Amino acid sequence: MKNTVLAYAAALLLLIVADGLWLGLVMPQQYQAWIGPLMRAQPLWLAAGAFYLLYPAGVVVFAVLPALARQSWQRSAGLGGLLGLIAYGTYDLSNLATLEGWPWQLTLVDMAWGAALTAAAAVAGFFAVRAWGQRKA
Repeated sequence: MKNTVLAYAAALLLLIVADGLWLGLVMPQQYQAWIGPLMRAQPLWLAAGAFYLLYPAGVVVFAVLPALARQSWQRSAGLGGLLGLIAYGTYDLSNLATLEGWPWQLTLVDMAWGAALTAAAAVAGFFAVRAWGQRKA
């Protein structure tokens, strides 16, 4: 249980910091140009908080724990990247299919970001457990 909590905390921290930088510093002007009329003046913090509490749980269950079972950080990166591609792809491709004016460029950039971000979060969770977690007997 300690390893799961540790992996969750590491994945959560990486997700918040990296996504905060991405959304706050790297991409805000581009998002404004692509979907400005759809953007809120302020995010719905409750919804954002729910995402950031739920998503790392998926990262741990579907990427970190299977990688720890094989003792392979590369597996955590691969499974995390696949999870991110699927999760962000579900969101972006659904928007592309159903929303008038949703840009395909945003879909591609966001899917790539989701894959990279989730892979990094999974690797962070993996190495947190390796560094500070409980060893199996």
